Amino acid sequence: MQSSENTVTPNVRKADDNGSANSQTDLSKELTDQIIVEDVTAANVAAIRTQDEMLGSLLDTKA
Repeated sequence: MQSSENTVTPNVRKADDNGSANSQTDLSKELTDQIIVEDVTAANVAAIRTQDEMLGSLLDTKA
């Protein structure tokens, strides 16, 4: 929506036959990318946990 001082003008697009607005998004690519991002994030979390455990062990050894 665009607004000026005292008015609001909606941005309107024509919907296609099934009622959804035209989209340039490729859902199959987006879902595949999301799965990859989840896997990479899980690997990063595992690496951080391992680093945290190793640092904790090192500090326990020094104490």
